Amino acid sequence: QVQLVESGGGLVQPGGSLRLSCAASGNIYSINVMGWYRQAPGKERELVANIRSGGSTYYADSVKGRFTISRDNAKNTVYLQMNSLKPEDTAVYYCADYVRITPKDPYLELWGQGTLVTVSS
Repeated sequence: QVQLVESGGGLVQPGGSLRLSCAASGNIYSINVMGWYRQAPGKERELVANIRSGGSTYYADSVKGRFTISRDNAKNTVYLQMNSLKPEDTAVYYCADYVRITPKDPYLELWGQGTLVTVSS
């Protein structure tokens, strides 16, 4: 069974930093896009950042220059380094990967369980 396990959320003061991790476990052949989404109370889920297998990245305008996404293909893990955090960054953060179990399978979209990030003084 393939699953994504997130870690690294918590409470941080404005201006502080946090690093989120999301590890994919199970029988995995390859992972294409790895990404982070977030959902704040009363708002829709939004894409924060993603990174393709070739290394190209995308960032939402609201986090450009503050967040950095990276991946370790050997560990099937994606990271989100969040600096200069603001109260408006408060949300549940979810990772999502496009995973292929065998070379013949299509890519499946998998989601983590979510980790809460609270930015408050």
